[in-house]
Amino acid sequence: MSLDDLYRRVIMDHYQQPRNRGQIEDGSVTVDLNNPTCGDRISVQMRVKDGIIDEAKFEGEGCSISMASASMMTETVKGLKLDRALHLVDLFSRMMQGEEIDTEEFPLEDIEALQGVAKFPARIKCATLAWKALEKGAKESAE
Repeated sequence: MSLDDLYRRVIMDHYQQPRNRGQIEDGSVTVDLNNPTCGDRISVQMRVKDGIIDEAKFEGEGCSISMASASMMTETVKGLKLDRALHLVDLFSRMMQGEEIDTEEFPLEDIEALQGVAKFPARIKCATLAWKALEKGAKESAE
């Protein structure tokens, strides 16, 4: 199996069996965004306690890349301080632009499967949609 095949499988796994899909019942910030060029729409919810993302969930519909990215993002940020989560948003955005990312600073895990998206500029917005929602929600929570 090639690395590209493995990445496709990881993306499809998150798309078909998304982690953290659903709603947070209480005390959460909700951010709704859409990508009109692709038709993706996402609602990201997070609950922040004492500056830490206690819970993160999403709902929405769209392409496999946007939904898989949302699934991966929610797994990654739960338990992180807001400033750390915002830093990861920046690193992820830079990775989507084709920059090499220090994996010591940003342990990619399943997110590594999305690195290939940088080769397809039209798909970058799909991959970053949930992360942009996270960024907006984290900034709202920090205020």
